[in-house]
Amino acid sequence: MNKSSTLRFLFVLSATWLTACEDHSQSPNAPFPERINFVADRQYPEGIAYSSQLAKFLVTSIPLGKVGTVDTDGRYEDLLTDPGFIAAIGMKVADGRVFVCNSDQGRSVRSTPSTTRQTAELLVFNLATRQLERRTDLDALLPAADPNFANDVTIAPDGTAYVTDSFSPVIYKVTGAGAASILVRDDVRFASLTFGLNGIAYHPNGFLIVANTGQGKLFKVDLQNGNAITEVSGTGSLPGDGLTFLNNDLYVVTGGNRVAQLRSTDNWQSATILKYDASGYTGATTSVAVNGQLYTLNARIGEVGDARDFSIQRFR
Repeated sequence: MNKSSTLRFLFVLSATWLTACEDHSQSPNAPFPERINFVADRQYPEGIAYSSQLAKFLVTSIPLGKVGTVDTDGRYEDLLTDPGFIAAIGMKVADGRVFVCNSDQGRSVRSTPSTTRQTAELLVFNLATRQLERRTDLDALLPAADPNFANDVTIAPDGTAYVTDSFSPVIYKVTGAGAASILVRDDVRFASLTFGLNGIAYHPNGFLIVANTGQGKLFKVDLQNGNAITEVSGTGSLPGDGLTFLNNDLYVVTGGNRVAQLRSTDNWQSATILKYDASGYTGATTSVAVNGQLYTLNARIGEVGDARDFSIQRFR
């Protein structure tokens, strides 16, 4: 194999590995609409994923504590519920399962004084049976007085889940067997007076990128180097929400009204913002890569009301 062929092979291998853990890697290549509008009473979704098994997007719900599906024609249906669901936040689909962060910011119909800012769980549902397979309590890893909010999750190829906490400066680790621990805690870089750690994404080179919304910074956590934490320089202030890798670029939902495309040439020690897509976003939260494109959820985040109209929008 010559040098040019080798480089092409490694690029394809890297792109495949990057999405191999998620359930949309074999999705059909038919074009999706640029914008998918859907109606779901008071859904206020925070997380989005895609399942090739169902051929549908999955969206969570903050006030109603459930997961629903949206097809490319904009038809919404409820999919997953559980009595212990309070607010469904970040979500991934992997290996026929749905990994969902369960938290409580006090905005759910199931919120109580004892669960508000004191809930951080990772729920795992079987996509075929729609049954809850595992509930992992994460807030129990911290002192009882510490506030908790499990926000987003990413899945490594070995099945390990990594979860951010927005109210405590920690990243949780949950093995494929369900054993939970604190991967890393940083009371300076992961802290915030408002909303701290938010989106998280796994890179096949063996590290995580996380967003600290309150600080407007991205951080790299090197899983192969003692979980060393370094700031990703070069982006300026970038208060990130959802993070998604696609073709080795990182897409950052920021400010609720635009998505930034970032590229790094030094293994994410630093990054440059290539462009912004800033048209048509309304309270956007996070994105999912499918069919070689990026689709962002217009969640109307921050609203409290009776909204019914939401949308999913392709990056342009």
